[in-house]
Amino acid sequence: MVANLIYGAFVTAYSPGPDPVTKEVTVHTSVALQLCGWPTTFQDNKTKPTSELIFENSRILAIYEGCNGVNVMIIFVAFLIAFGPITKTLWWFIPVGLLILHLMNLIRISLLFWVAIYLPDFMYFTHKYLFTAILYVGVFLLWVVWVKKFTKVKPEPTR
Repeated sequence: MVANLIYGAFVTAYSPGPDPVTKEVTVHTSVALQLCGWPTTFQDNKTKPTSELIFENSRILAIYEGCNGVNVMIIFVAFLIAFGPITKTLWWFIPVGLLILHLMNLIRISLLFWVAIYLPDFMYFTHKYLFTAILYVGVFLLWVVWVKKFTKVKPEPTR
């Protein structure tokens, strides 16, 4: 909760434009799309908290603060710390998990870009439910890996 409050204050400090994390996620997505053959550019909206992906001189996708993945990452880290144990393993698992979630989010936004161009009637469903659910399934699977592989409680020896 504290991390969400801090992040909320951070985002608000950049109003009315987009915060730096949202800008960076937009840049990363544009680069990923360019690597896949989609010559995209990006620009910040000066009156709204969005960064926009541009393709063929058209604004295709507006990326808001909620799309940058930070809230999902906060939930991921909060669970790991709450579940414990806090060990050296946790300190490498957190950045690896955050990287995986970031890459998943870039794929999610890239797929939303594709949906916006080719299947605009499905944009609401894919954005609100399908791709969001896939991102949360990723978080859940990372939690399962943490619990099953790295938090094994050693049984007490019997007497």
